[in-house]
Amino acid sequence: MPAITALLFARNDALRIGRALETLRFPAEVLVVDGQSSDRTVAVSRQYGARVIAAGELARGSTIPTAQEWIFCITPRESVSEDLEAVLFEWSLLPAGAVLPGDCFSFGVREDVDQGSISHAAPETRLVPRDWRIGPDGLPLACPKAQLLAGTIRRFSLP
Repeated sequence: MPAITALLFARNDALRIGRALETLRFPAEVLVVDGQSSDRTVAVSRQYGARVIAAGELARGSTIPTAQEWIFCITPRESVSEDLEAVLFEWSLLPAGAVLPGDCFSFGVREDVDQGSISHAAPETRLVPRDWRIGPDGLPLACPKAQLLAGTIRRFSLP
């Protein structure tokens, strides 16, 4: 079974991170990388059961410190829709060997804005092997061969 770590990079996101963490019921682990927050980001993250590490603990270009094989990346301004939660839960139940090393997966993004919501034209790479490079924004570097999975990441412009 491919185990998943949900990964969030945060800095002063106390008003937003709870919504994101509340939708992360499928992963084996939730890891928040905190960039020296001066608000309650760390406390809120821990209230939701997340493991929190300081951004300074990650060496440049290093891999994410997790025992899980896969990393699902999300920002504090996003949440997992119910359909995406179901897809990721089913994906995590796949037998060992069903997912090949080097595979990566993308999802559609739907953003809530003042006028309603818009779907982004291009899906974003978000589910990657644990040794995949993560950018400074906390999201995986794009994978041109990413397989599109059903489900949507919801992004919010307001807290």
